[in-house]
Amino acid sequence: MSGSLFRRRDVRAGAALVVALALPASTGAAYAAQGPPGVLATALPSEVQPSPSSDGAFRTLTPQVRAQVDAAVRGALKEVGAPGAIVSLSAPGKGEYVRAYGVADKATGAPMRTDFNTRMGSETKTFTVTAILQLVDRGELELGDPIGKYVDGVPNGGKITLRDLADMRSGLFNYSEDPDFQKQLLGNPRQPLTPQQLLDYSFRHPVNFQPDARFEYSNTNLILLGLVVEKVSGQPLKDFLRENITGPAGLPDTFLPTGAEFPQPHAQGYTDQGGGPAQEIATDWDPSWAWAAGAMISTVRDLRSWARTVATGTLLEPNTQAERLVPRSTFAPGIGYGMGIFLTEGWIGHNGSLPGYESVTVYLPEARATMVVVLNTDDAAPDGQEPSTVVAEAVTKVVSPEHVYTIPATPAAPTKPTPTPSS
Repeated sequence: MSGSLFRRRDVRAGAALVVALALPASTGAAYAAQGPPGVLATALPSEVQPSPSSDGAFRTLTPQVRAQVDAAVRGALKEVGAPGAIVSLSAPGKGEYVRAYGVADKATGAPMRTDFNTRMGSETKTFTVTAILQLVDRGELELGDPIGKYVDGVPNGGKITLRDLADMRSGLFNYSEDPDFQKQLLGNPRQPLTPQQLLDYSFRHPVNFQPDARFEYSNTNLILLGLVVEKVSGQPLKDFLRENITGPAGLPDTFLPTGAEFPQPHAQGYTDQGGGPAQEIATDWDPSWAWAAGAMISTVRDLRSWARTVATGTLLEPNTQAERLVPRSTFAPGIGYGMGIFLTEGWIGHNGSLPGYESVTVYLPEARATMVVVLNTDDAAPDGQEPSTVVAEAVTKVVSPEHVYTIPATPAAPTKPTPTPSS
């Protein structure tokens, strides 16, 4: 299970290793550009005040611990072959850490910088579902509403609820697993796609199972929820997110693009999902194919703030947030999924993967700690794991050994979907 939007599982042989040299550390809250490189735990619905034992939950970021984090990140980047990364850690009373590693452009050797914009991939889901829950709080829709009330032509649309979509329990086929979709994306990755085109790739398939029968990660669910936000609010999704989420949350550099726009500064994004034998640059691929499931752009500074906001529910009513964080079972023991949010080993948040970029943004209520990891590649590790997971796991083994972040790679989708009964 992961935040991958699109993963061709047959092209994962041997990405070349690129050693990422560490840049000088940034301390405090400094996110300014750096110079040339010198080298199923149950979540709580509100913050937990740190106790005297909380140092066991998240270690103080002393010079010794920072050095251990540096070594862990460098080792993980070497393992996965990532060109560059940004890692941010913070907790009240424990210090703050933000550092860029490696290169942003392999051709020029330009270093990664902590102020870069990045494509966040499936972390977008946390924003889209927050929008849905805000509409619930306003009384404009209910989680038990069938999706067919808002969108026509959905298989099982009279039975699948908005809650099923947010919980990843709808049974709808994941459009990004459709071979024709993959062929179109790889054939012309700069071509814009509409939400309806994405749904068409999904709806040509029968459902995989009946609503709420089990968990299955599907980007189709979020495209539908994005359309619901637009229909109920009467606004384009990008405008609703800006006015009701990123604006009130104080996230000035976070937005849903309308095309391939990608503000500077940013790193080049490297992927092996271009269809050929060589790694490709996916920086200017049009992310409209991910839309409400994964097209948003942000910065490490904004993501660190969002980690706390989404996990503590400051934009939602307390009861709604508590309901959001009820962990439903997944195929992985100890890892739960709420409404558009992961709960893993005490951490609350989401990861993201888009060709060329990966990220993890999570919050640990026990210590009020945040962790953000950003990479400029989505090339899987030799064992098939997402590279951002490898880095985040290595970091948390150092800073939160009682709460080691991990999300297993997504298994193959079922090969025999069940027929759709009449609804």
